[in-house]
Amino acid sequence: MIKIKKFAYNPFQVNTYILWDETQNCIIIDAGMQGKGEEEEIVGFITDNMLKPVMLLLTHAHIDHIIGNSFIADTYNLRLSAHKDCVPFLTNAISYAATFGLTMDKVKEIDDFINEETVVKFGNSKLTVLHTPGHANGSVCFYSKADNFVITGDVLFNQSIGRTDLPSGDYDLLQKSIWEKLFTLPENTIVHPGHGPETSIGFEKVNNPFVAIGK
Repeated sequence: MIKIKKFAYNPFQVNTYILWDETQNCIIIDAGMQGKGEEEEIVGFITDNMLKPVMLLLTHAHIDHIIGNSFIADTYNLRLSAHKDCVPFLTNAISYAATFGLTMDKVKEIDDFINEETVVKFGNSKLTVLHTPGHANGSVCFYSKADNFVITGDVLFNQSIGRTDLPSGDYDLLQKSIWEKLFTLPENTIVHPGHGPETSIGFEKVNNPFVAIGK
């Protein structure tokens, strides 16, 4: 059974997730920590729980979701897995960060490309990749059928969706991704978003003002 720990990091309060199972192998999704305090917090949690980081993943490559990648990759000697369409965002990340008052010394490049239905394996567990563009090119979600949850990045939030006014954003495409990839999951699937609190697929199908399809 997969356990999940959520941290809210950097000025954008990005949800950084650690997932692990009974093997103590863990993966880190959207390493958003910035500064010594946040870095020490996540390392402390990993150490205190005797976890073994084996993989670093991205839901997408907007600056608030990638700012801690190099720290995590260097600390634990991890490879970074993300969709190939994230590459342009990483290429311009340092200059883009500066426009938001964020500082990045270096950018961790992608080591392994993932795409629709890639299976991410760690310990005794696995996640299926869902390609869900619209908020940003290269956006993916990570779905666990066995443990009944999906990590959605900035695709779907509690009663909201990701903004589409940034480069490569497309409102119609984002709606399509949600309707075809997420709203086809079981209604009791727990949604762990890139910002804010958890929700469920069934709740969002009825109550989300941007994509609700009713009962």
